[in-house]
Amino acid sequence: MKRTTALVLAALATMFAAGCTSPGDGGGPAASTAGTSAAAPADGSFLAAHGLSGLDARGIIDRLDRAPVADRPQTLRASVRPSRLQLTDTRTGATTALDIPAGLFYLSVAPYVGHTHECFFHSLTTCQGELTGQDLQVRITDTATGKVLVDGAAKTSENGFTGFWLPSGITATLQITHNGRTATTDIATTADAPTCLTTLRLT
Repeated sequence: MKRTTALVLAALATMFAAGCTSPGDGGGPAASTAGTSAAAPADGSFLAAHGLSGLDARGIIDRLDRAPVADRPQTLRASVRPSRLQLTDTRTGATTALDIPAGLFYLSVAPYVGHTHECFFHSLTTCQGELTGQDLQVRITDTATGKVLVDGAAKTSENGFTGFWLPSGITATLQITHNGRTATTDIATTADAPTCLTTLRLT
């Protein structure tokens, strides 16, 4: 019994340390909206306070998801949702949001070999994957049309993730190869789909 309890606590500690969000954490499919209000549109002062002046949602996502971990704003939580980027100042609790460009969906993927963590909405400032700075081969194919959307080399950033801008509203097959190991899974870019994929084990 003690061993089981210890394993559960260790798993929970890993999940929270990773800083990623689950479906019920602030706006996911399982979250209640009762008693909450929508975030205000992003304003210049909020973005300036975190060194993000002049950037739209895509610009912020591209910058933060590829930046060295030490260079990411320490007082900002940036959660990627299917249709918006949710920003929260951890000092003040202030929130704001920017719309994801119409027709696009951002999926951040952390393939793994030995260990991973639970994630649904990707956090640009706190999520941490196992394989950092690793070269990958990636192929993403639209299941409805057979069109190859991504086919080539990619590299995980210091946070262990690599991200892809994909058409919204589709299903696709994702295949990643690394050091002779391969993983394949089905993905979706629909309004209720996760933006964070951490279950892709390379074997």
